[in-house]
Amino acid sequence: MVVAKKQPKQENKLDKVLSEFPLFAKNFIFITDNENQVVKFDLNEAQIEINDLMKDNRFVIIGKARQSGISTFVLARALYRALTKPNENILIVSYKGDSAKALFEKLKMMNDAIPREKFPNVFPKVKRDNRNELYFANGSRIQSVTAGNKDIGRGSTYTYVHLSEFAFYSNQETQLLSVEQSLAKGSESQLTIETTSNGTSNHFYRMYMMAIKGESKYVSYFVPFYHKLYKKQFAHDYNEAETWYKATNKGKRLTVEDLEDDELVLYNNGANLKQLMWRRWKMLDMESPQQFMQEYPSNPIESFISTGQSVFDQTKVLSRLSYIRTPLSKNEVSEIVPESVRKYIGKGLDIFEFPKRTKKYYFGIDTASGSGKDFSTIAAFDDEGQQVMSFYNNKIPIYEFAQVIYDLGIFYNYAFLTVEKNSYGLPLIQRLRQERGYLNMYKMKTFDERGKKKLQIGFITSEKTKAIMISDYKEQFELGLINIECKVTLQQMQMFVETNGKLGNKRGNSDLHHDDSVIAVGLAVQGMKQGKWYV
Repeated sequence: MVVAKKQPKQENKLDKVLSEFPLFAKNFIFITDNENQVVKFDLNEAQIEINDLMKDNRFVIIGKARQSGISTFVLARALYRALTKPNENILIVSYKGDSAKALFEKLKMMNDAIPREKFPNVFPKVKRDNRNELYFANGSRIQSVTAGNKDIGRGSTYTYVHLSEFAFYSNQETQLLSVEQSLAKGSESQLTIETTSNGTSNHFYRMYMMAIKGESKYVSYFVPFYHKLYKKQFAHDYNEAETWYKATNKGKRLTVEDLEDDELVLYNNGANLKQLMWRRWKMLDMESPQQFMQEYPSNPIESFISTGQSVFDQTKVLSRLSYIRTPLSKNEVSEIVPESVRKYIGKGLDIFEFPKRTKKYYFGIDTASGSGKDFSTIAAFDDEGQQVMSFYNNKIPIYEFAQVIYDLGIFYNYAFLTVEKNSYGLPLIQRLRQERGYLNMYKMKTFDERGKKKLQIGFITSEKTKAIMISDYKEQFELGLINIECKVTLQQMQMFVETNGKLGNKRGNSDLHHDDSVIAVGLAVQGMKQGKWYV
């Protein structure tokens, strides 16, 4: 009988280390920490979380706050693939030349620290080392390039591609298409993107929003300013911020009882008290909370607020987003609402409260053509300012929208309708008034050329009246006189800015590029403000 020899424990352990990136990094990757000390790269809990996401998904897109240390993690992972697998072809793409150079120098330092003398038969030797390439004896290669106007990756096939600071590339859509075409089709090939945000008028914004909704092959991940990645990296700053806080608060440390409303939301979402002291400390040198959000966002939407001045108080918007109600379910609603609107439940129609017998209700209505470009919206409030319903659809034709408004208006105790008269609002008003005889509608006072006063049905939007409408809306919201439940509306409020004297959201392909729901709420506020009832 032949007895198989037992494999030495040392070899078993080495095989395990080589098979798992976190163990490999802990044993063979060396980095320079914040104290300028060379230490082993022991992945923290957050980095393991991201690694697991990359193990299970070929396409990953990471949004982040600044200085998150993701690039170090990615470089170490790229080196791991090159050293443990033959014929890997890896591409690291940077935003500009100096960052590409810095990244590749960091990668080379990691490679130089690999103990090849101790494990001569484990780690392949370097056959070529130049300014933007490492080529190993096992046939694996890592290249570093700068994103430019030329197509990235053309003429080659890559097993792993990482795009760093992608939101700042020129021709993002073209560059990404080129890279995706060059990616190997095997199950282990991978494309990852990590970047801070750069406003909303770019392809990264559209990609990330689609990934959040689950409408993309990319899986999204976001690194907020209080992420676990920062706890070690910002440890010195956190301690300095705590010292400052104690010095200005009679030696007392921040407690939960001391937190402002927006800080309490962050605390409940995972920020610790030391990080919140650091947030106050950082904001000493900033002009507004919006500036902090641009640099150190707490969620993806905040990260995109980078152009223009936010109209609404973002701390109040964020706080409201954390406490909005879940709309009533289809089962709860279907048998009660008018039959004409049942097909929209959960597909643009959200009911938060049913009508109560003695209450008056106010609808703000913004009308689109139904072609798919803009959205027809309704925002409905009771006479105490509580939002009870919202409607949002970009494919509904005007004649059908008129029927939906009529049926919902009757359902909500013959609601008072404030319809924007501009553009497609005029034919909507005619259908409601003339064809259906709906009387309870907002009338705007105007003067003709002879100075004679007259009332016209509908709200006429101009630069002047829009500024008044948004100002009233802002006041009502920030003083807590209206309570918004619609998530889309609040997200649009995060993107609603004043740029060069003009109010609105940047145009684009995402729902959040529109301001239709914001306008609908503003119109409802005008209806409540008028305080009339034409019935």
